[in-house]
Amino acid sequence: MENEIQEKKHSVSECAQYVLPIRDCLDIISGKWKLPILGALTHSKKRFKEMEREIPGITPRMLSKELRELELNQLVSRKVYDTKPVTVEYELSPYGKSLDKVLDAMKEWGQQHRKRIIGR
Repeated sequence: MENEIQEKKHSVSECAQYVLPIRDCLDIISGKWKLPILGALTHSKKRFKEMEREIPGITPRMLSKELRELELNQLVSRKVYDTKPVTVEYELSPYGKSLDKVLDAMKEWGQQHRKRIIGR
């Protein structure tokens, strides 16, 4: 039957090569708050309180924890200014900006999904 679609069998190794990088990505950007934080920093640098206001429901403690993790993974950079009181700004690092296409694709998909499921 020539017209039948043949299902390609993948080895465990091939599957792992596909799944492991996805798992690595999710380990770094998953959770309730990391993507909203990255989204808030997509267009401009922000101070801590600005992000706290822009991300409904996040506590200062959680925002601080997530920013530290994002900074550890080199996605966010933190700049401290010698002012009184001290001013701290956060922005996407050049490496963090490599997620732009991923975040845009997620935003697009989310908008389409919302229309499909909710109708808005």
